[in-house]
Amino acid sequence: MKRKIIAVLMAGALAASLAGCSTGLANEYVSIKQYKGIEVPQVLPEDVTDEEVETEIQLRLQMGVKRENITDRGAQEGDMVNIDFTGSIDGEEFSGGSAEGYELQLGSGLMIGATEEYAGFEEQIEGHKAGEEFDIQVQFPEEYSSNPEMSGVVADFHIVLNEVYTSEVPELTDEWVKENSEESDTVDEYKEEVRQFCVDQKLAEEMQDAFLEQVVADKYPEGEVEAEITNLETYWQQYAVSMGVDMDTFIVNYMGISTEEFDRQVKESAQNTVKMKEAVKLLADKKKLEPSEEEYQEAAARYAAMSGTTDVEGYVESVGEELLKEVIRQNVVMDYLVDQCVQVEQSDSSSEESAE
Repeated sequence: MKRKIIAVLMAGALAASLAGCSTGLANEYVSIKQYKGIEVPQVLPEDVTDEEVETEIQLRLQMGVKRENITDRGAQEGDMVNIDFTGSIDGEEFSGGSAEGYELQLGSGLMIGATEEYAGFEEQIEGHKAGEEFDIQVQFPEEYSSNPEMSGVVADFHIVLNEVYTSEVPELTDEWVKENSEESDTVDEYKEEVRQFCVDQKLAEEMQDAFLEQVVADKYPEGEVEAEITNLETYWQQYAVSMGVDMDTFIVNYMGISTEEFDRQVKESAQNTVKMKEAVKLLADKKKLEPSEEEYQEAAARYAAMSGTTDVEGYVESVGEELLKEVIRQNVVMDYLVDQCVQVEQSDSSSEESAE
């Protein structure tokens, strides 16, 4: 199945879309034909699955995790650790074998496991305290499907153990709902509240596509499209490496498109990203649509939880505050456009076509 390339705004994975505004709204880069009354497909509560509601609830619970640093003992199975690691083979660092600020639960089995001769990656962190640096040696599985060339290879890792901590995710109870919701008092009420939130999210996604059609790019800021192309190519190259294949093989076999089509989609997506940025900036300036400090902090915590970390400050630093503010401002603009939109009821035939 062919996959259309989307722009990546952060670690993500945030997909890029494009923007627009109302009659006569323009700057030196973009013109917005319409921003009020844009037609979008109607989204109803029944269009949101129970699984989507549960996923959103779990994300919100994760944002309320209680974290306690451990400094008086070594790390043990079940603890969370924050580590920097650098992997090497015969003294040479290898691609994809290094990371900074990586958060891992010991015992999760996410990292290289034990073999007959070598202990597992996670096991060898156990017993060490926060602040320690040490080296470990592991062996990749004999049949390592993610990268067959690494099968059975012995690798060294230098570990910096930044933090050891425990984290407790709260349970969804009526008491928790009362403390964390301004609209609901019970779990059942909260699930319906979250369902409506998911409806709004889907509407915002529909709006991004519809808004794109209303924007005309008169020109692009110098160098920005090229920078976005580089970002996209780097992202997909890293993805190819993680799959253990070269870029051309990844494009043809995994994405199901030609290299020429890949280049075309990358360029189009990069142009769309820049167009979106300019249109959002234009509409935000004209309509004073900046997120409040409370909205910014809440969104930052949400994105941090989505990336699997409770360290919001560290997440903001790694992503970049300016980029994060751009994304959050885009969300505010999309909410404004949704409030101004016209929802069009979908016929059964149109729903089936969109599903195809």
